Amino acid sequence: MQELIILRLDYQTHKEEARNIITARVEFFAQQYGVTYGRIAIRDQRTRWGSCSNKKNLNFNFRVAFLPDEFRDYIIVHEICHLKELNHSKRFWELVSQFFPHYTSIHKQLRNYKLIP
Repeated sequence: MQELIILRLDYQTHKEEARNIITARVEFFAQQYGVTYGRIAIRDQRTRWGSCSNKKNLNFNFRVAFLPDEFRDYIIVHEICHLKELNHSKRFWELVSQFFPHYTSIHKQLRNYKLIP
């Protein structure tokens, strides 16, 4: 199992750096998908990499910014696609596959990363 060694204590130190990295990628992918979003929240979550609310607000675990690029972008695309499909339907996964045709492989590999060391 891969470990992302960024402790909870690192949250305050890295929160703004994570916000800058994540926001830049959200802006890029939102433009690619032609969607708008509400606010972006960067949190120290224990069980989720990210989420999307029905108000189009995006929430990300600050550790997302420090994952390998492909995993980071997959998580961001996943949440961006929820702006169009707030579920995990076939249509949702078709949207994800536009940038990540091998999303099932990435999804499986991402499970190997622990959220909290």
